[in-house]
Amino acid sequence: MTTVNETEALAPVETDERNVNWAWVGAGLVLVLALAWLTKYLDKNVSVWLADTSLKRIAKSVEYPVYAIVIGLLGNAVLSATGVRDRLAPAFRTEFFIKTGLVLLGVSINLSLLVTAAGPAIVQALLLISGVFLFTWWLGGKLGLDDKLRALLASAVSICGVSAAIAAAGAVRAKREQLAYAASLVILFALPSIFLLPWLADVFGLSDAVAGAWIGGNIDTTAAVTAAGTLAGEDALKIATIVKVTQNALIGIVAVALTAWFAFKVERTEDAARPGAIELWRRFPKFVLGFVAASVIGTWFANSVSAADNTAAQAVATNFRTWFLILAFVSIGLEFRLTALREAGWRPIAVFASATVVNIGLALALAALLFADFTV
Repeated sequence: MTTVNETEALAPVETDERNVNWAWVGAGLVLVLALAWLTKYLDKNVSVWLADTSLKRIAKSVEYPVYAIVIGLLGNAVLSATGVRDRLAPAFRTEFFIKTGLVLLGVSINLSLLVTAAGPAIVQALLLISGVFLFTWWLGGKLGLDDKLRALLASAVSICGVSAAIAAAGAVRAKREQLAYAASLVILFALPSIFLLPWLADVFGLSDAVAGAWIGGNIDTTAAVTAAGTLAGEDALKIATIVKVTQNALIGIVAVALTAWFAFKVERTEDAARPGAIELWRRFPKFVLGFVAASVIGTWFANSVSAADNTAAQAVATNFRTWFLILAFVSIGLEFRLTALREAGWRPIAVFASATVVNIGLALALAALLFADFTV
């Protein structure tokens, strides 16, 4: 995978670690931690404050991902207005926070659930990625988009958002502004999905398994999937994570396929090196292995100790997981910027929006078909 990380994609400012001002990084980390603490404080107290008001039902239904993202967006606005946002940006480590949180989530997922859900998750991932990728590629061609931008948009909307766009950008040698377009579109469409899909799942009366598979298969970014899954419930979150991790695992395969396609077909460079197994491994998202390992360790521990000890250990892991996810959701809000979208024009937005609609429908159909009788 290319060395550009998710933070850089969302905030397309060149960052050379040798020239990073670590005082600003430290200040940024303090800010993220402070906003995370504020999120936790509001999550714990707002429902208490409004218990005797007409807003008590709404207050009870709002959970920490909502507070975290809103607080992050407000912080983003303040930092942008004061002109210090870009100096603090290297501390907004969404990718690190979310992947650490997901590895910790693996501790609470019994290995038997991971194994039984893997089959339908793989089938869903293969059908969904193929269908949505090809539709996006076709529509992008019809609207005259550059082939490299088509590859980025198709990868982002069909696999896993920014991470897939980054992998595709490295594979097809896309321009940095094209990556910024794709990354900004991912976040723009993912943010409302965090709240819309759990609500629709409830309206449609979907089971936890189907709701989780729909959320995991449809929402593009891993962080947004985790936020939406959290709102849908713990069981839905587990299935959503397994489905999204399965799609993440296919990033390397798609990236290598794109590398070969552009090298030997689109760009037709005779001296282009043929991508092999080492390149596939380089692009593979390593946190997937950590997630599986955590599930194995958690299952072994649960079978080796008393129920009380396992419950206590799970509570500790869940607490750490919650904190890392809050840090990730706050960082999502802090990282989001509309600058790239203003320069992209309407065609990439039309392609991404159309592909998102197709993704929603196809993901729901596959989730209902493959997870209808699945129990968590």
